[in-house]
Amino acid sequence: MFTGIVEGIGKVEKISKNTKNRSAIQMTVNLGKHAKGLKIGQSVALNGVCLTATKLSKSNCIFEMIEETTKKTDLGNLKVGGIVNIERSLKAGDRLEGHFVLGHVDGVGIIKKILKKPKEVQVWFEVPKKLAKYVVKKGSIAVDGISLTVVDIKKNLASVSLIPHTIEVTNFQTKKVGDKVNIETDILGKYILK
Repeated sequence: MFTGIVEGIGKVEKISKNTKNRSAIQMTVNLGKHAKGLKIGQSVALNGVCLTATKLSKSNCIFEMIEETTKKTDLGNLKVGGIVNIERSLKAGDRLEGHFVLGHVDGVGIIKKILKKPKEVQVWFEVPKKLAKYVVKKGSIAVDGISLTVVDIKKNLASVSLIPHTIEVTNFQTKKVGDKVNIETDILGKYILK
């Protein structure tokens, strides 16, 4: 379980599609200081996708992905040198400063507009139609694993506003119109609708 409070960014060092086991892709990510204390088998959210650490070497970590992960998220589109958001899993007793994020991405959205204002950046993205009913104005949403508040909704478009700090510590420093983002709607809203 995660909270959507991104701890920092990592860099994709290697992508292997010819793996010796049953995983579709092995991806090596330099987690930097966020690798400290990480153990094999633990969960890390990369761009909001819960992955398992399968091999560690200093600050590099190998994550394996099955075909379902590469199809349902934007991780299959990553390239060597790409920047990913990092969040280590929540420990019992930690503060819940964002919202409940499982790392189970519901779908992929596309950035449609980026409005840079003096003290914030507003980002409009297209939400897959099947997810639109779960996106609530002033509700929580995880975009590439970042816990954000929905500012506005227009049909299947939603907007969020980012403060400068969020841009500095996340992959949004490199995002542009047309880029894909992982969307996880609020788990509480999904259960209420169900």
